[in-house]
Amino acid sequence: MIDPKLIREDMESIRVLLKNRNMEKVVDLDALQKFDEERRDHIAKIDKLRERRNAISKEIGKLKGAGKDDSQLRQEVQGITDEMKELETGVEKLNESFNDMHLSVPNIMDKSVPIGKDEKDNKVIREWGKKPSFSFIPKPHYVIGTELGILDFERGVKLAGARFYVYRGLAAKLERAIISFMLDLHTREHGYTEVFGPFIVNDDSMTGTGQYPKFKDEFYRIERDGLSLIPTAEVTLTNLYRDEILNKEDLPICVTMQSSCFRREAGAAGKDTRGLIRVHQFQKVELVKFVEPESSFDELEKLTANAEAVLQKLNLHYRVVLLCSGDTSASSAKTYDIEVWMPGLDRYMEISSCSNFLDYQARRAKIRYRKAKGEKPALVHTLNGSGLAAGRTLAAIMENYQTSDGNIEIPDVLKEYIRA
Repeated sequence: MIDPKLIREDMESIRVLLKNRNMEKVVDLDALQKFDEERRDHIAKIDKLRERRNAISKEIGKLKGAGKDDSQLRQEVQGITDEMKELETGVEKLNESFNDMHLSVPNIMDKSVPIGKDEKDNKVIREWGKKPSFSFIPKPHYVIGTELGILDFERGVKLAGARFYVYRGLAAKLERAIISFMLDLHTREHGYTEVFGPFIVNDDSMTGTGQYPKFKDEFYRIERDGLSLIPTAEVTLTNLYRDEILNKEDLPICVTMQSSCFRREAGAAGKDTRGLIRVHQFQKVELVKFVEPESSFDELEKLTANAEAVLQKLNLHYRVVLLCSGDTSASSAKTYDIEVWMPGLDRYMEISSCSNFLDYQARRAKIRYRKAKGEKPALVHTLNGSGLAAGRTLAAIMENYQTSDGNIEIPDVLKEYIRA
């Protein structure tokens, strides 16, 4: 969440922020401001009543010492105490209302983010490699996989419903190789520490990274246990340090994790319904960083380069896109999407999203660090990105490395993993 001081001191900038993010109807700023004003008014009244009660208590002490009647003053103290309790109950309710709405206010935007409504207003920053050429019309991955018998969508639907799938033989082995390759690259060459954690988390974890409460309906939830299936390992990794104070010497902390990811994709009806592009369960390697505020945008460039390195080593053509204000997630201050070329689909496809959240997640999850002994702890900045989505990487390899006889060549960097 953003610093509440901005809500009190610069409400106009928050209104502009919501307009630029196309979220004007999502957050009722007038109600938010009213809750905050009423809350602070209640607290001021409580403080005055507390001062009055303390002063009366001293008078009672004097009367009692002099052997005089203090019953009237005691009655007044009781009345003040009752009024304070009523106001404190009101503060609790106002705090709850304010916090719920505060959590829905999106992050501030970095000045470099272009103002726009949707993906049409995103800005291509750079491209790498060249589109492959074929002597035949390239097929989409779902056709290649079905013809080779390595992608089984019918049985995926039978087992779990639409947008589920089954890998067989080479597809299963190739995705396993992709994941191992990516983890080795990030840990050996990019300085990340590999972590393996839960795929099921509590509500505090989902709230800490921004999924809850606003987007609760978009994820798979186990109501009986108050737990949710993670939409990305970002949730697990970021919440490793929830409610903790880190040391300056330990920063930056860079962690990576492979996980299954679960998403309802409720808002994507009719989009990419075929193949591995938009499914309810997929595997991904996540990259997360905890850094000092001064270095967070430099670290975003490094993180994005780490994700790009995967595609470069696989020799897959891609482009890096800076998302506009209307296409950037509510939690992010700046996001780069990496889009790989899909010759069978004849378009680019997002394969990684790399974001700087500033202190937005850290404030929600109470992740702080101490700059020096005796200093007050400060909020860290958090970043994350896909390094990469394994299923989409598999699909990209199938389409870019397809042959005229309907087979798939194996990228050189994956051959040792396939043999293993």
